Amino acid sequence: MRILLLSLCIFLFINKNINAWRVFHHGRMVGGNIGKPFHYRSSKLKTIPEKWFMQNLDHFNPGNDQKWKQKYFVNEDFYRGSPSGPVFLMIGGEGEASDKWMTQGAWIDYAKVYKALCFQLEHRYYGKSHPTPDLSTKNLQYLTSQQALADLAFFIQTISAQYKLNDDVKWIVFGGSYPGSLAAWMRMKYPHLVHGAMSASGPLLAEVDFKDYFRVVDEALATSSNTCATAVRQGTTQVEILLRHMIGQRNINEKFKLCDPIDQNINNTNDVSNLFETLAGNFAGVVQYNKDNRIGKGRSNITIDSLCEIMDNDSLGPPIDRLAAVNTMLLDAYNQTCLDYKYDKMIKQYRNVSWGSETSEGGRQWNYQTCTEFGFFQSSAYSPQNFGNRFPVNFFIQQCIDIFGPKYNKDFLDASVRRTNTLYGALNIDVTNVVFVQGSIDPWHALGITKTQSLGAPAIYIEGTAHCANMYPQAADDPPQLTAARIQIAELINSWIRL
Repeated sequence: MRILLLSLCIFLFINKNINAWRVFHHGRMVGGNIGKPFHYRSSKLKTIPEKWFMQNLDHFNPGNDQKWKQKYFVNEDFYRGSPSGPVFLMIGGEGEASDKWMTQGAWIDYAKVYKALCFQLEHRYYGKSHPTPDLSTKNLQYLTSQQALADLAFFIQTISAQYKLNDDVKWIVFGGSYPGSLAAWMRMKYPHLVHGAMSASGPLLAEVDFKDYFRVVDEALATSSNTCATAVRQGTTQVEILLRHMIGQRNINEKFKLCDPIDQNINNTNDVSNLFETLAGNFAGVVQYNKDNRIGKGRSNITIDSLCEIMDNDSLGPPIDRLAAVNTMLLDAYNQTCLDYKYDKMIKQYRNVSWGSETSEGGRQWNYQTCTEFGFFQSSAYSPQNFGNRFPVNFFIQQCIDIFGPKYNKDFLDASVRRTNTLYGALNIDVTNVVFVQGSIDPWHALGITKTQSLGAPAIYIEGTAHCANMYPQAADDPPQLTAARIQIAELINSWIRL
């Protein structure tokens, strides 16, 4: 009963009847990796209207004078009109920018203390910021982190002139997940415009085969129970066994509520890979966002403990039945009737180039960025591993080819990732006035800076917290180490402003 109530109480921030691989795909939750913060008094919070900024389509081609409208928000409530600032800028990422971030979250708490003028700029190609008529592969050439950084630079220059800010104004940028990387890169690439940066959960190392992702997931499960990860591995092995014969396949159809039955003598390896990756994603999505305060007071969240409570419950049957129970809990939580694992159906969705398509919320765009800049493919290559070995890195590279064309093959990806690491320095980034914040449970910390490399760019590694946890509103039950991290960040911001 407790688990049933837990699944019914989960805060739904996605549309009904959305398919499983669209809920959590490539380490990205639908809507973006930074969910909207939820405040128990959100109905009383101020509504911040959308504003629009005329932006350059291509910052690196002087012969291209095309413009487009980029969405942004501003909150002047804490600002005292001083021409010397400070000014806080929250960087948008791989999802729609939300006005809810303009009135809550840790950065707003800091803004109240330091009387900051606050802006949030939506990332090009996400949300309502549409630079091109559609999302064709040709048009997506303008979707790069370099263009996004230049968007921020031109925005800062224009806003500074509009508000008649002094040249010595202190702009502090904030970002979490991919925008966490952008925040650090912004300080490195445009130090004359950005004085400091808070980089939360930023994956600074581009990597085609991100096999350590599921290593961290396994380790996170072990923090809840010594037997939880073992039960997951046993359940996965039992799925493998049932796939080998017709009766077993029928059992899988029923247990996991598959939208399309597995055919006898199944030979579509991509379908099988998609099935196993989706089952693994059931756990990865929960681990990545474990107790991150995106839901808020009075609401429950499915946590690592919830998963392990099921996986350790012998009364539910053998491990495969417990694995199926986890799957059912998440299907129910996201208002889904069945688990969609068919590879061709997925590819067809991601090939849709219309702004009105289901994947235009950011799925197609983020796929493009992973296929052209970052990789970040969470493969099953890590060993020993509890989710099987059915989704190797080649499975993800094939998706790049099938969605965007034969050009986006392994050689292209390898070269693209090398280029990204060359441009930004990866984990050897040379920067000051940046604080790198990572959580031990967050699988993305494996690609980030977790130890201080220089006094000018300290790292805060928060034990027991997940993806971007420090950015969300405070809660009474926050662990002491999370509270301490927020205080340390505030002190660093204060030191930057006073420099």
